[in-house]
Amino acid sequence: MAEVLLEHHDSVAVITIKDPERRNALTIDLSRELEDKVKQAELEANALIITGAPPAFCAGADLTQLGNSKDKGLRRIYAGFLAVANATIPTIAAVNGAAVGAGLNLALAADVRIAGPKARFDARFLQLGIHPGGGMTWMLQRIVGPQTAMAMTLLGQILDADQAVAHGLAYARAEDPVAKAHELARAAAEAPAELVRTIKATMRATDAMHDHAEAVETELRPQVASIDTPEFAARLAAMKTRISGR
Repeated sequence: MAEVLLEHHDSVAVITIKDPERRNALTIDLSRELEDKVKQAELEANALIITGAPPAFCAGADLTQLGNSKDKGLRRIYAGFLAVANATIPTIAAVNGAAVGAGLNLALAADVRIAGPKARFDARFLQLGIHPGGGMTWMLQRIVGPQTAMAMTLLGQILDADQAVAHGLAYARAEDPVAKAHELARAAAEAPAELVRTIKATMRATDAMHDHAEAVETELRPQVASIDTPEFAARLAAMKTRISGR
């Protein structure tokens, strides 16, 4: 049965798209379920890992539904990976296999990507005779730059794990991408929940800025607010104790 699983490990949520016989292809129902699970994870965790049931990460949109879709149907298929893109907590895609088409979109929607040995990043839209959708061209160009994005989108280039790291599409290659994602998520999991969300919101705001002074002002108010929290006071006291004990 096709389903989207949500597990919690301390303050880290793990979402697994599970339809291995169809390589985790996104249907409208699975996308809706993914959207719901992301929203649930945001309420209960400080970081979110997205992966697919082996052997694939996500083979893209279900081709039958894709072929029959117009505006509304396409937006329903987009809803799952757009929920990841809009998440208020840090998101990590543990890409354990092929990420194709809309599956590439899902990987791109995450803040960080970890590539497993069998990871493949494949735009595939052109080869299917369909225009890219879901903001793929914008996401891909921002992450890898226009030249690599052009090679992947219009020249059919597929990046493996090592190539993805070399081109900045993946943060790291790991034999076990889910385990590596858990390792990366630890800092966010152990941090104050509100601070994690505030920093992510600030990073989104400053990413669109071109002026250092504007970024300074944007960070100032939340930084002052964080200094006034009990969490900061406790961590500062603990740090002073460690330093004085050396």
